[in-house]
Amino acid sequence: MNLQITKELNKKAKQYIDDELYKFNLKHLPEDLGGRYEEINLFLKDENGFVFGGILAEVCWNWLEIQTFMIDENIRKLGFGTKLLLEIEKIAIEKECDFIKVDTLSFQALGFYEKNGYQMFGCLDNVGRDYKHYYLKKDLKNF
Repeated sequence: MNLQITKELNKKAKQYIDDELYKFNLKHLPEDLGGRYEEINLFLKDENGFVFGGILAEVCWNWLEIQTFMIDENIRKLGFGTKLLLEIEKIAIEKECDFIKVDTLSFQALGFYEKNGYQMFGCLDNVGRDYKHYYLKKDLKNF
């Protein structure tokens, strides 16, 4: 067999890799968690439909993961971030997630997440040479 490594953007090949890993993972999970994957996106919009922020997240098995969370700089510190976070937490509880996980950089929102009950479980130094990358989790089992 003559195998080669290629570097390319190939949606079909990417989907194959994703699908095969998914099938492998299903063999090792409790049956009730199989197939539990759902994208959940919340947007903060004005009356004209202009987006001022939002959360892009995924429910995967027994947790919700926040992939992207952004609030326009002009409206930060006005409570909109907390409202979005509370809404995604409510959805996670409705979806019977055990926890939420998120990551943030040291110049982003560590204090915001900690203020809202998230606890750091990991940190990488030397990110962008001068920063830290924090990994946080909030348990939802006792809500």
